[in-house]
Amino acid sequence: MKAVVTVIGKDMVGILAKTASACAGRNANVSDVTQSILDGYFCMVMVIEIDKMTCELAELEKDIKNAVPEMVVHVMHEDIFNSMHRI
Repeated sequence: MKAVVTVIGKDMVGILAKTASACAGRNANVSDVTQSILDGYFCMVMVIEIDKMTCELAELEKDIKNAVPEMVVHVMHEDIFNSMHRI
C-alpha cells in the first residue's frame, strides 16, 4: 500500500529532511519524491509505502505538520488519490 504526501509553502532549509524523518519515525518508507522551487515556493510530492507503518495516516499527517508547521501538508491513501484523479 502507498500514500501520497504533498508539502507546499515558502522555501526554507530542511523541509525534505524533516518530512522524511517524520515518515521514518512511523516506519513509512519514502519510495519516490519530486520537488521544485517555484518563485520562492517549495512544492513537493512524495510517494510513501505504508504497509509497515505504525500509525494511521491522520497521525502521520499530524507528525509531518508538526515537523514543518509553516507548510501546507496533505497525506492521502493511494486508492483515494487514484479515484479523485480518474478522468
